[in-house]
Amino acid sequence: MTQEQIYDMLREVQHPGKGDRNLVELGMVGAVSVQGNKVHVTLQLGEHRDPLTDYLKGSVRAAIYRHTPVDTEIEVDAVVGKPAEEKPKKKTVNDLTLEEVAQVRHIIGIASGKGGVGKSTVAVNLAVALARLGYRVGLADADVYGPSVPLMTGTEGAVPEAMENGDGEVILPIEKFGVKWMSIGYFAQPGQALIWRGPMACNALKQMILQVRWEVLDFLLIDMPPGTGDIHISLVNDIPMEGALIVTTPQAVALADVEKGVDMFRNEKINRKIFGLVENMAWFTPAELPENKYYIFGKDGGVKMARQFGIPLIGQIPIVQSIRESGDGGQPAALSSGPDGLAFLELARNLAEQADR
Repeated sequence: MTQEQIYDMLREVQHPGKGDRNLVELGMVGAVSVQGNKVHVTLQLGEHRDPLTDYLKGSVRAAIYRHTPVDTEIEVDAVVGKPAEEKPKKKTVNDLTLEEVAQVRHIIGIASGKGGVGKSTVAVNLAVALARLGYRVGLADADVYGPSVPLMTGTEGAVPEAMENGDGEVILPIEKFGVKWMSIGYFAQPGQALIWRGPMACNALKQMILQVRWEVLDFLLIDMPPGTGDIHISLVNDIPMEGALIVTTPQAVALADVEKGVDMFRNEKINRKIFGLVENMAWFTPAELPENKYYIFGKDGGVKMARQFGIPLIGQIPIVQSIRESGDGGQPAALSSGPDGLAFLELARNLAEQADR
């Protein structure tokens, strides 16, 4: 192995928050040394700490592992300021503890068997509704391939700060509407696709949850990716998640997707409580006829699903044009006093009741 070969490997590593440029182009590779089967890389982070330091170090290791013999010893460290400055070693993702979530009463995942059912819309508005009821709330956007919290909360362009914490560091969440928000979308440019393999995504998500200064919370909601897979299993195994809400739509064809979600959380290796089912798009209510209900996707589909799987139906959210407009405009519908806002408040009350039991 030569230094130039290592530099070529590092050109595969992109910083999620800096577009399509790799670490070499960004000048973030401070030094590379190769001695036999030992490789040492120093990342130069500039004048300020980077909240994704641990992710970048892991990505560097992975890029080198892919192209080197299995007995290669790889060490990666990072410095802030001048390369010669001595900095204490930071905790890696695998060293993360549960310290930052120790003061959270309930950690609840918001899940769905497939995409397109409005899971993130429900998660964001549920968080705001809980805050309106007086609860202390945080939301972690774990939908790593489609982070939507920045857009739906009007916090696009916000960059969470990092602060030292002993021999490591913690990330400070963005606060708005009485909720603490964290999303991988804060570290990526608008429209940028996050092309990550499963292990990289899992490590980044754990950092987005376990390395955040949540402080005292009644509820920490985790907006999970749609479906069932490695990311879900990793989150449930590594995060002290108490249980989950499952979001669905009323159609009969959604039954199989609900069944997948229920089976995953009830699997003996996961065994988490299902707080209930949320039926999104339950009916259409036009703004000019607020008392009317038109069951576009079928009536009582969520009621039947909840009964079949033995879980409570704790919320029915109507299709109201203002929900879409509010989400696109960064003002969650749960802030309103219309039928949409009232539906989310009712969902929040029911979830709080289930959690208190």
